[in-house]
Amino acid sequence: MALDLLIRGGTLVTPHGPLQADLGVQDGQIVSLALDVFAPARTEIDARGLHVFPGVVDAHVHLNEPGRTHWEGFDTGTQALAAGGATSLLDMPLNSSPPLLNRAAFDAKRAAGEAHSRLDFGLWGGLTPLNLGELDDLADCGVIGFKAFMSHSGLDEFPAADDATLFDGLRAARRLGLVVATHAESDGFTRTLSQVARAHGRLGVRDYLESRPPVTEAEAVGRAILFAEETGAALHLVHLSTARGVTLAAEARARGVDVTAETCPHYLHWTGEDVERLGALLKCAPPIRDAGTREALWAALKAGQIDTVGSDHSPAPHELKTGDDFFAIWGGISGAQSTLNVLLDGGYRARGLPLELIASVSALNPARRFRLSGKGQLEVGLDADFALIDLQESFTLTELFDRHQGNPYRGETFQGRVQATYLRGQRVFAQTPGGAQFSDTVRGQLLTPAVEQTGAV
Repeated sequence: MALDLLIRGGTLVTPHGPLQADLGVQDGQIVSLALDVFAPARTEIDARGLHVFPGVVDAHVHLNEPGRTHWEGFDTGTQALAAGGATSLLDMPLNSSPPLLNRAAFDAKRAAGEAHSRLDFGLWGGLTPLNLGELDDLADCGVIGFKAFMSHSGLDEFPAADDATLFDGLRAARRLGLVVATHAESDGFTRTLSQVARAHGRLGVRDYLESRPPVTEAEAVGRAILFAEETGAALHLVHLSTARGVTLAAEARARGVDVTAETCPHYLHWTGEDVERLGALLKCAPPIRDAGTREALWAALKAGQIDTVGSDHSPAPHELKTGDDFFAIWGGISGAQSTLNVLLDGGYRARGLPLELIASVSALNPARRFRLSGKGQLEVGLDADFALIDLQESFTLTELFDRHQGNPYRGETFQGRVQATYLRGQRVFAQTPGGAQFSDTVRGQLLTPAVEQTGAV
């Protein structure tokens, strides 16, 4: 029987390092990884000179559909992700309207994803004081886990989890076998420092950055770890901006706490000086730090202390990204397309990160942590999710595919370019001499956690 697809002559990026082999696909799965496969194939791709990476599993995106699709939606958001080599995403429970706090909201978001997502997708449920009684029902729906904010989320309909709510939510998640993801910033610190700055008319970029110092992250990280340790729950610390936060997680994991750490491309690529230069395009919480902190994060990544890298893609309309009061401007960075660009250029080319480490933090580790069956690596029997990448090609990013064109990465030059992305053996994106091409027929499927017990990667 002929293979559906044969990727010939590429260098496969595996957990054990690069491997020169052909990759055969049948019925959406990888069926062969061997040198010089002689089986006939309906489609054969010459991948000589290219590296074959497992498709990125972006565990942290805000696609906002339904309700705020004009900010970002499944169609345009997954288009940008595919152009960046992603094949799966996990969508956060805000800023869709209503937020994903109950079964009805889950059903609405699932329907939107099945209708419009170009990639496979999973859905986070919310953990707030409003919906502690809904967690069992959300688990039954198939949420990936529960997302909680330890400081104000920016949306009143998604309030921060006070200590009692977070603790009770962790206990429930432990019983349900799911992960709790936390936005770890101290609400007491950040709220007070922001109020003082604004009361004194300090409304600029640097004033905002100084209102959320590194200690506000470290304090909240330590508290979340304490609660996870007491409850025995699985904790995932999202978008850590400091090496100190990463170190606290690594130390806790060494003593047996089930905790993993995520950082984002923007903390690895930009500095506070860039925020002052580019303004609202780089506003986020926790904020982007100084150059020394950026280098410490790269060092922690190279040392294996950071488990996952997620984009935290969160666009907003132009009118929400303007104004004289930087505190009032909506926070969120458009970055769905650039995760691999940053890791390959800043990590592999500039700092010598092994390719297998980049594949692990962008694909294998998130797939394992969130129990996404069939995802995360190039292995016989798993889904044929992969990206073809030219590590030698340098390019300036000018063509962006998310909904809003307010993107800080526009105009940045990177080495390492995604040439094509395949989901279950079907091409969803290709970079051609005539420009980008996307499939209009491939649609993603809902991802739910496999039944195995959760655990740290």
